[in-house]
Amino acid sequence: MTDKDITLLDDVVARAKAAGATMADSWLSRTEALTTHCRLGQTEHIERTEGHYLGLRVFAGMRPASISTTDISPHTIDPLIERVMDMARVTPEDPWGGLADPDSLCRNPPALDMGDDVTPEAEALMERALAAEESALSVKGVTNSEGARAGWRRSRTTLVTSDGFAGDSSAARHFLSCSVLAGEGDTMERDYDYALTCHLTDMESPCVLGKRAGEKSVRRLNPSKVKSQQASLIYDPRISNGLLNHLASAINGIAIARNTSFLKDCMGSAVFASGIQIIDDPHRPRGLRSQPFDDEGVACEKRLLVDDGHLQSWLLDSATARQLKLKTTGHGVRNGGGMGAPGPSNLFMAAGALTPDELIAETGDGFYITELIGMGVNGVTGDYSRGAAGFRIENGQIGDPVSEITVAGNLKDMYARLTPADDLNFCYGVDAPTVRLEGMTVAGS
Repeated sequence: MTDKDITLLDDVVARAKAAGATMADSWLSRTEALTTHCRLGQTEHIERTEGHYLGLRVFAGMRPASISTTDISPHTIDPLIERVMDMARVTPEDPWGGLADPDSLCRNPPALDMGDDVTPEAEALMERALAAEESALSVKGVTNSEGARAGWRRSRTTLVTSDGFAGDSSAARHFLSCSVLAGEGDTMERDYDYALTCHLTDMESPCVLGKRAGEKSVRRLNPSKVKSQQASLIYDPRISNGLLNHLASAINGIAIARNTSFLKDCMGSAVFASGIQIIDDPHRPRGLRSQPFDDEGVACEKRLLVDDGHLQSWLLDSATARQLKLKTTGHGVRNGGGMGAPGPSNLFMAAGALTPDELIAETGDGFYITELIGMGVNGVTGDYSRGAAGFRIENGQIGDPVSEITVAGNLKDMYARLTPADDLNFCYGVDAPTVRLEGMTVAGS
């Protein structure tokens, strides 16, 4: 559909210009997906979706407006353009708006192997989900199931601008998840595991994933209470990446331009501990967030955001770059028919020198956190407070489970005292290894 889609978008942009737009860009996203869900060995549902949406952004002088639609039949385009131009004529001027500078556009997009050609049948997906759940239920102590899901999604997005850019990117995703419960009555505990890959051949065995979900649930049985204290925490990799999400929000060009980030004055300063490196790599082959160019058509590249603990770069799209009198970093992201905003691609923290076991042993006493609850993070001050569950660390060994605790600190202090382990795996699109955070407040009973 690529040539046909580019022709369609070329026509939309040309008609927008003819209707009075000074600049315009248009994009078309096509997706198809198949999801299966089972519970206790029975099929719960199978869902298939196929769809597309078209977005159009226009500028009447410096007055922006955007619109989107799922109806791309020829007779709908002119009314769509008329509506968005009516919006643009009454929108306040945006002095930093506009398309990306032509010199920044991607001319030679790399091949990133962002998906395979496998189109699975519903039966194969259901077999995968059933196998994962059966393996989880076979773990001694597992008593119930919230179910298992297996699915697949393929997408293609095409972008055309009035400055002459035309390009497309496609991706596929295969996923598998399983969630089960252990124990009985009021003492039941739940845990899960899941996997997401671009290629089916990279997906681990459903039986291995299911067994791990079951073992995690059983391990959480009979949690004990905790007294309030100061302690070192170790974050499991499935939650340590949240620390990078908070960083991405803090160095987002919008937050910096609005003066609403706790890191607004930290460019070039030591934000993390010595030796820490944090990288954004949009061109990682088979990366879950890889892209040949950003959503403005700008050429993107691997970028060292934090080097030896020092903050090196904001995340900028064209508009925030102009506002800050900088150049775009190729981080333009657009969701639906919106105007867009900066956002990361494959964001990760480089692995450290110690194994997780060595990090735990070195910690002595503290807590190993496997689950965080709530969204208690203040992006302006960096104050951090989350509900949590996990395990005690006693004499350098993981011990009994704990729950109903709150962990708190300030992200500036947490980053400055963070130590990464060497177990970085690319599982989520935003990834970090096991990390230790020192001097945290733990509130219990």
